[in-house]
Amino acid sequence: MAETDTTPFYITTAISYPNGRPHIGHAYEAIAADVIARFQRLQGRSVRFQTGTDEHGLKMARKAEEQGRKPRDLADEMSGYFRQMCDALNVSYDRFIRTSEPDHHRASQAIWQAMEARGDLYLDRYEGWYSVRDEAYYDESELVEGEGGEKLSPQGTPVEWTIEESWFFRLSKYQQPLLELLKTPGFLEPASRRNEMIAFVEQGLRDLSVSRTSFDWGVKVPGSDGHVMYVWVDALTNYLTGLGYPDDTAQMREFWPASLHLIGKDIVRFHTIYWPAFLMSADLPLPQKVFGHGFLLNRGQKESKSLGNVTDPLELAERFGVDALRYFLMREVAFGQDGSYSPEAIVLRANAELANSFGNLAQRTLSMIAKNMDGKLEAFEQAEADTALLATVSLACETELPREFNALNFSVGIEAWMRAVYACNQYVDEQAPWGLKKTDPERMKAVLQTLFVALRDLAIAIQPVVPEKAASLLDQLGIPAGERSFSALDDREWFNRLVAGGYTVAPPTPLFPRLELPAEEG
Repeated sequence: MAETDTTPFYITTAISYPNGRPHIGHAYEAIAADVIARFQRLQGRSVRFQTGTDEHGLKMARKAEEQGRKPRDLADEMSGYFRQMCDALNVSYDRFIRTSEPDHHRASQAIWQAMEARGDLYLDRYEGWYSVRDEAYYDESELVEGEGGEKLSPQGTPVEWTIEESWFFRLSKYQQPLLELLKTPGFLEPASRRNEMIAFVEQGLRDLSVSRTSFDWGVKVPGSDGHVMYVWVDALTNYLTGLGYPDDTAQMREFWPASLHLIGKDIVRFHTIYWPAFLMSADLPLPQKVFGHGFLLNRGQKESKSLGNVTDPLELAERFGVDALRYFLMREVAFGQDGSYSPEAIVLRANAELANSFGNLAQRTLSMIAKNMDGKLEAFEQAEADTALLATVSLACETELPREFNALNFSVGIEAWMRAVYACNQYVDEQAPWGLKKTDPERMKAVLQTLFVALRDLAIAIQPVVPEKAASLLDQLGIPAGERSFSALDDREWFNRLVAGGYTVAPPTPLFPRLELPAEEG
């Protein structure tokens, strides 16, 4: 197994805007980040994983006003739904941050003061187009025309002509260093996002309006009555807040700069142009990587309330199982590209690969050991076929899957893992241990225990994706909690320890029951 990186790893999701309940896109990003965090922990790295909610801005203020409520009351309620989603989907965050928290206000004001001390903030008047839904400013040249001739943002959202006194950030000052940053290999991926941002910067950067006076639901600008910070200054600073900024904390020293900001492709500009510029101005290290993933489409269509196709991820998880949903989302879509899902696709993938292939492999193997060997493991001699199978499994679990997961190619890594599962099932069919019971009992034991060894490796490798079911299988295999990291795959004595300890394999608990669709969906 290749030597692994042991440096601390800090991963963040975008913080979700809680003006509505979580949808499948929120779940997709949270699950992907969790897979990365779990994978890095299993690689032996000290990991910090942060997610949360972005609660300020005009959009939240107007939503609260529509409902006759205070913005904080709305934020308190809606933020709870996002935390509930993360907990229900087994997302192993270390900090769930809310931008309405006092420590976040303090951090946002500290970075503001650092930018002001650099001379990068000045007071002027803003006149231009603003999208409340995107919380973003757009140049006239970026706007598109709607069906009724109205002006829309590049995302297709309504824009308003806004005139107000505003603090401006000298974004134009950082054009050249930003261009150099964007051209740095590995900083922004996938390549399509990088090329898009380079083209945007090369067109020339204008200074950015970074405060608002038309509402007061936000972080107050220090020393400037009536001004609240532009929501993206506030929102982006959350990545520092969670580490204790502006104090010189142990977490800041250990985990900043961030290893990975995982975000949707629609907010790449904020994370790769505005955010690095703010950090440069505040004399803070820049994040190592930003990855802009694609959208998840419902039967090929973007979800929207008007189409009536918005999916509650918790309903999907309850219907199909948390691990089956996690597996589908990581397996089905090439990460970084747009992907599509449907109940039929989830059932098809989960049944074919989890229930029929991996789950059935575990069920058959452990059942036969419990029944035909009284559950007792013993030392055995490997035949050529056994050695070949274990080499195939080892290649997938120790080399191919880790290599692809490190590159965020989850579907490719899982494909390599599935090839090893298929190889195990083919081996079962070829060796036919049920027939060997009468003709060659010793050979039967060798075959079943070869599969037992393979199952342990397969279960360790797939833990980041299906943590609950992988843990259940490792429990059934008798693998101690301290022996489930990727480095444990190098341990060649674990099986002998089980034998020496007299471990008994019990009749197994099924891992993945077959899923069914109602008749109208089937």
